[in-house]
Amino acid sequence: MKKIFIDGKAGTTGLRIYQRLEDRNDVKLIPLSEEQRKDISARQQAINDSDVTFLCLPDDAARESVSLVTNPNTVIIDASTAHRTEKGWLYGFPEVIEDFEQKVKTAKRIAVPGCHASGFIALVKPLIDKGIINSEARLCCTSVTGFSGGGKKMIADYTAENKDELLDFPRQYALNQNHKHLREMKFISGVKSFPAFSPIVAPFYSGMEVTVPLFKEDLENGKTIDDVKQIYSEVFKGKIVFYNNQNENGFISSGILSGKDSMLVSVFGNDDRILLCARYDNLGKGASGAAIQCLNYVLGVSPETALSL
Repeated sequence: MKKIFIDGKAGTTGLRIYQRLEDRNDVKLIPLSEEQRKDISARQQAINDSDVTFLCLPDDAARESVSLVTNPNTVIIDASTAHRTEKGWLYGFPEVIEDFEQKVKTAKRIAVPGCHASGFIALVKPLIDKGIINSEARLCCTSVTGFSGGGKKMIADYTAENKDELLDFPRQYALNQNHKHLREMKFISGVKSFPAFSPIVAPFYSGMEVTVPLFKEDLENGKTIDDVKQIYSEVFKGKIVFYNNQNENGFISSGILSGKDSMLVSVFGNDDRILLCARYDNLGKGASGAAIQCLNYVLGVSPETALSL
């Protein structure tokens, strides 16, 4: 039985990871009291006693936790932004990372993808890898997310009895084009320029819809929308990430996989203007579900274990 420690269990992602693990019979959780979870010595002891430690912390705190590791056998699965593009860290997206299953056997540092970044990378990386679009392409991306992605403060703001009336409407943010996910979106997907990124938080708890538009001129060597569909059908044919062009009577809802840990990849549009779309739960495949999937690979069990699909 593997010993698991969650550093940052009180946060949204940490709590959901805990809930997924507490009833599993193949792992044992290392508990810390409310006082101990802020005690650096207690945390260091728990990290080094564990087989796997999840970091569900702000970036600086995650870096601090990594600096506390002295046990060479402890695997760190970091859900923060701190290490997603760092050398020596395996990016935790098995469906798009080449030889992930082989690499994870020796990996001691795994970075869980960001919620917005997950959709962009799923849509773009396979097309660059297969030569459908050029790495020099200048891309745009729009992402609609539930407010739970903003953490405890945003959840409190949206659920307050006397909340700001503007919270009843979708709100675009990161207006300076410096969103913290941009770095991994560029680095992991393989594009050479940051995309023009428009994240939008909407008045629902969880769910996510990421859209990347393309013109036919963006496709290489006469490739068409059918080639895009073919690539996705070959790459995304598992139970966790799958390709399907379903819609809801001419609409696509960002809540179609709310509460699930899977991702639905779709292609809409026509020969001239193409819409690439990924839908999933920002707390599922966009956070804790992805973290548990990484743990499953580390433990050598089915990737779908303890996931809601």
